[in-house]
Amino acid sequence: MTERVKVVTLGCEKNLVDSEIMSGLIHERGYRLVDQADDATVIIVNTCGFIDAAKEESVNTILEMTDLKDTGRLKALIVSGCLTQRYKKQLMEEMPELDGIVGTGDFHHINDIADEALRGKRPVKVGNPAFDYDQQLPRMTSTPRHTACLKIAEGCDNACTFCSIPIMRGAFRSRSIESAVAEASNLASQGVREISLIAQDSTNYGTDLYDKFMLPELLNRVSEVEGIDWVRLHYEYPGFFTDELIDVIASNPKVCNYIDMTLQHSEDRILKRMRRPGHQRDVRELVAKIRSRIPDVALRTSMIVGSPGVTDDDFNQLCEFIREIQFDRLGVFTYSAEEDTPAVRLPDHVPDEVKEWRANTLMEIQREVSKMNSGKYVGREVNVLVERYDGRSDVYIGRSEYDAPEIDGEVFISNCSAAIGELQKVRITHAYEFDMSGEGV
Repeated sequence: MTERVKVVTLGCEKNLVDSEIMSGLIHERGYRLVDQADDATVIIVNTCGFIDAAKEESVNTILEMTDLKDTGRLKALIVSGCLTQRYKKQLMEEMPELDGIVGTGDFHHINDIADEALRGKRPVKVGNPAFDYDQQLPRMTSTPRHTACLKIAEGCDNACTFCSIPIMRGAFRSRSIESAVAEASNLASQGVREISLIAQDSTNYGTDLYDKFMLPELLNRVSEVEGIDWVRLHYEYPGFFTDELIDVIASNPKVCNYIDMTLQHSEDRILKRMRRPGHQRDVRELVAKIRSRIPDVALRTSMIVGSPGVTDDDFNQLCEFIREIQFDRLGVFTYSAEEDTPAVRLPDHVPDEVKEWRANTLMEIQREVSKMNSGKYVGREVNVLVERYDGRSDVYIGRSEYDAPEIDGEVFISNCSAAIGELQKVRITHAYEFDMSGEGV
């Protein structure tokens, strides 16, 4: 009987790409991929270990999958990803139900791991997290047909005091422009219209291979791929945001006017404790420069609340910063004390209830900012990538170039003439806190 495999993905888009490659490898081996865990004889849980909440979700998901062994159908439960990279010994010792684990640098061996697990060998393949992506690797995308992520680099060299990514993913490593463009062409040939370029630090792209910042060149090259309408950029680092990059975003019609620049905090003292380069003054100057050169830009950022040593006054200053800068999109995370990171050893840790209160407060501020910012689109015509149809309300739903898949808002369209996966010009008639609605033109 052909083994039936279910891949369960947790965490970020980078993990999603890893899962899609594992799915491609599994498919090539002749195993059958299934949608439901209940139908699987082999389950692979691709875990996240970035913060405590992600670890908890990963462990709970693993435990939920172990219950399926009671049905007699599940033969092998394999765990991959960041959690295994950090805790391989603990997982194998404390979870006897696991039949094998594979780390972030070894997931391309998933077929061998599955074969051994099915033979009862309980394999462990967790070595150096370094792994170089190649466009020749088989990949089965799990996102809607018209959109896909493209990983342009792996790992990180920034060594922020709160972050465990270098521990789990290794040092920063770019893939070549030729490799990334070749994969973009492969995706376009499968019907992908929107490519999201992802890396832990995309602005640093190319410095290890070409000795200079090559993200502008990569954006232009990917945008030349036939069939691609939008190229979206994620996870820019403010310290490496060059004038050339701004110019490319401003001038290339296929590069979305969407900048996802992680800041983490506004106050210089806290940025120094986080080991983030630059000062608030630098951020303000950069934001002003971006908005002057790309007036029609959507700025997204993320902030961490409750880091060690952040006082009430520091938090109040952050709130004022958010009110003043008025980011179009904002993600808020509570600080998680990650073992083996420098921040764990810092004094003055913030109580959990204070972290939660600060996160909720900051998001309430952002709700008002977002509602006000969305109003500027009313009366305008914007291109929307149509993604699905809601028969109950008889509207199509999509996203503008100012909204990334899964994390940002949507546009509800009446009188839509475009098919799913195509662009529709929409005149915006209403704006809400995070979403908009309008009529097809």
